[in-house]
Amino acid sequence: MYSFGPRQAVAHVSKAQVKMVRSLQQKKFRDELGLFVAEGHKCIEELQKTYTLEYLFDTDNASDTEIEQMSSQRTPQGIVGVFRTPALCESRLDTAHLCVALDGIQDPGNLGTIIRTCDWFGVHDLYCSPGTADCYNPKVVQATMGALARVRVHYTDLIPLLQEAHKAAMPVYGTLLNGRTMYETGAIPDKSRGIIVMGNEGNGISEAVRPLITHPLLIPSYPIGATTSESLNVSIATAITLAEFRRL
Repeated sequence: MYSFGPRQAVAHVSKAQVKMVRSLQQKKFRDELGLFVAEGHKCIEELQKTYTLEYLFDTDNASDTEIEQMSSQRTPQGIVGVFRTPALCESRLDTAHLCVALDGIQDPGNLGTIIRTCDWFGVHDLYCSPGTADCYNPKVVQATMGALARVRVHYTDLIPLLQEAHKAAMPVYGTLLNGRTMYETGAIPDKSRGIIVMGNEGNGISEAVRPLITHPLLIPSYPIGATTSESLNVSIATAITLAEFRRL
């Protein structure tokens, strides 16, 4: 059912390799070695379409105990892939299509879900502030379910990026409590082009970024005026917003 391409042949996993894979749960070792980990047949198969698979460990070359030691999951899936991290490239703003920017998203699960949501709604470029979680964190990788293979994740300072959007006459949307209800006619002048900024889980869009939002949007609670939760989870808010942008 699953087919995996060229990789370094491993007759049986060594203690050093188990230690190496475990170390990739930490960003400093992912950066140092230029590697990251994915688990599960589906996730590994999807990632291999874009990333280079360096090692593959499964029941053919590792025991259940060794797989468990390499896994970051409570319930290991029986297969662990180690991929080569691609070289960093210049983050150029795609001014012709819809993009998403993340301003300090810190929870790996939220980031992974947002990447998967972008993939679903056809957003191919995701711009992250330096304070955003690492997209190669194992929790992020697993939450994407392979969508990381199709969404380009850029880490860059958002201020010059959004200033570039202004120069290109590109709408800059942002979810803010004082924004315009996004379901109102005219709230979103161009659904096919623009950049949507989503803010930090606790503080929202930062004060430095807010002045660069040209079209503040509000996801209204229901019924209007009723006492509800203080806010939405950022990954859910991203999904609701993108769904509205893609609604014909």
